[in-house]
Amino acid sequence: MGRGSVSKPLKVALLGAGVVGSQVARIILNEPDTLEQRIGRRLELVGIGVRNLDVPREGIDPALLTTDLDGLVSRGDLDVVVELIGGIEPAHALVQTAIEHGASVVTANKALLADELGPLSRAAQEKGVDLYYEAAVAGAIPIIRPLRESLVGDEITEVMGIVNGTTNYILDKMVTDHLSFDAALAEAQALGYAEADPTADVEGHDAAAKAAILAGLAFHTEVTRDEVFCEGITGITEAEIAAADQLGCTVKLLATAKLTSDAGSVIVKVHPAMVSRKHPLAAVSGARNAIFVNSREAGELMFVGAGAGGAPTASAVMGDVVTVARNRRRGTAGHVGAAYTHRPVAPIGESTAQFYVSFEVVDRPGVLARCAAVFGSHGVSLRVVQQSYLDDESSAEEHPARLGIMTHATQEARLSQVLSELREADFVGSQVRMMRVEGF
Repeated sequence: MGRGSVSKPLKVALLGAGVVGSQVARIILNEPDTLEQRIGRRLELVGIGVRNLDVPREGIDPALLTTDLDGLVSRGDLDVVVELIGGIEPAHALVQTAIEHGASVVTANKALLADELGPLSRAAQEKGVDLYYEAAVAGAIPIIRPLRESLVGDEITEVMGIVNGTTNYILDKMVTDHLSFDAALAEAQALGYAEADPTADVEGHDAAAKAAILAGLAFHTEVTRDEVFCEGITGITEAEIAAADQLGCTVKLLATAKLTSDAGSVIVKVHPAMVSRKHPLAAVSGARNAIFVNSREAGELMFVGAGAGGAPTASAVMGDVVTVARNRRRGTAGHVGAAYTHRPVAPIGESTAQFYVSFEVVDRPGVLARCAAVFGSHGVSLRVVQQSYLDDESSAEEHPARLGIMTHATQEARLSQVLSELREADFVGSQVRMMRVEGF
């Protein structure tokens, strides 16, 4: 794997010099002795591919910069290519070219891996090189390596986590400071936690990409982003936040990958949920990330930390660079990441959960019984019923009330049938809303 004398430096090319890329470049350039001690060979940064040569990049020699990214990755003498430009293309083509020319790859590109992890893993394995991506899911939190190395001798049954710091910050503000969604989003944008266009975060797309990667690793199968059920946080109301609080819950956007009961397929989903304050994920505040793993032998494991930001992400990237460089020095490759099982992704209707359903009714005799009958007719058992009166000038006999009903665990398909019937019922007055419940 190594080229020539063991005393020769390992050649590294970097694609992208944004917030994370610039930090990675500075670490390689400013800490050569420390890195050499950890690796056993010196690292030589031989080129940095960028879109614009005119952008000032403090501490980086302009002579290293090039806009010919394809030429950089195809030069044939590289040991490691670090891809930090993001997106699908040209990142996909560049990573593939680097692998074809014998370079190991380190990437933080969740969008790329959510669609192409399987093919890229197979290509790396065929070429005898590494593909590492610790920073792609949860920034500085070490979760990829535990899933594909530390726990590989165990059977993971579930991976669930908060993998998007932007949405966690927004929901935290809605819960603790009683802000509206719009106000919390504006605050997140002002602090730099949310982009000017926050769609990928608040609609759950970012978390869905990460869920696909986690599911593939945890269950040794190929899962793409398009197979992940995805629901964002834009529709969450202040009333639902208050209802969760009354139940001893908080609201989080969760990414979940779980084996079905027969272990024949997997459920992969992203959605807001009322999380019991007794659950470890409920205490994860601000823009932090956390991932909760359940396995048959090791039991429950929790990983918490900074999920984004230049320095934390660069830390994860450099951890991969050091590992890949060590493998290179030894003339080996990790040969990890390729799927070896073929579990299909089950439709969301087969998922089982507890649910909180809320809707408006006219408070008159027999209405609650009729509501309960709808749930019962579809085999859905009730666990908690909340009732609150709404401000209205109607007569006492027709006073409007809002019902909040938490179910016992049931199949999502059954709950969907309940929702459909409630929406057609003449005693239900307003929009029927549903939120999943976790850890109650």
